[in-house]
Amino acid sequence: MNDALSPGGELLSLVGVGKSYGTVRALEDVSLTLRAGEISCVLGDNGAGKSTLIKIIAGLHQHDEGTYTVGGEEVRFDSPRQALDLGIATVYQDLAVVPLMPVWRNFFLGSERGMRRWGGLRLAADGMRATTREALARMGIDLHDVDRPIGTLSGGQRQCVAIARAVHFGAKVLILDEPTAALGVKQSGVVLKYVTAARDAGLGVVLITHNPHHAHLVGDHFTLLKRGRMAGSHPRAEIGLEQLTTEMAGGSDLAELSHELARPSVADPLEPPVSRETRETREERPQP
Repeated sequence: MNDALSPGGELLSLVGVGKSYGTVRALEDVSLTLRAGEISCVLGDNGAGKSTLIKIIAGLHQHDEGTYTVGGEEVRFDSPRQALDLGIATVYQDLAVVPLMPVWRNFFLGSERGMRRWGGLRLAADGMRATTREALARMGIDLHDVDRPIGTLSGGQRQCVAIARAVHFGAKVLILDEPTAALGVKQSGVVLKYVTAARDAGLGVVLITHNPHHAHLVGDHFTLLKRGRMAGSHPRAEIGLEQLTTEMAGGSDLAELSHELARPSVADPLEPPVSRETRETREERPQP
């Protein structure tokens, strides 16, 4: 197996992938291809299978059916560490940060640098602070005080730090789990800006979202999931925002629901209903 993902071209591919948990069919016949310098958006409502797909790509769960290839070679990960060693980094909604720790400690969480001093091993704090500032600056993130607790940053800023961390530690594929779900319009725009910065740096990005507007702003390809199955797969040139929104919402289901909820007429709620016989009697009365 290659030690790193191939630069340019195809980074990873899933073909006909399926996953079951006992009798529950979570994914069935799902395919996705990601190339370097591309953002592939996976859209779907709650229960569509997005989380299961993330866990398979990230190495947390194994697929039951189909093939999963990385750098052109078939893989079956036993742990997320194996995926990370091949350059596949995942940023979940909870961001895996410790709120009371400073930004630089969170940046190096699990990858701390040490130095020998006075006969013991100590954290190389100054070096990690400097590296954190430089890595954030390369992504265009202006954050001078890396000693402040990361919990004091806004949700958008924490997302950006997590993205910069993944890029710094050599990610070739970046999986983002609903990065704008809990953010306002302005903060969402900031996060999407750094998502495109990761793409422009040559990474392949898998953006998981239920927001077609955010997806269409940055996406190069769109995969729609519904109840564990693919409901559509479109390159950007072949689908507009309106069609993407309709497919995401389940166009036919939405039209049927709209028809069911439509009120036949507007009547006075205080007026009792009139029977057919009474209505016919009124019509037969001579008009004055």
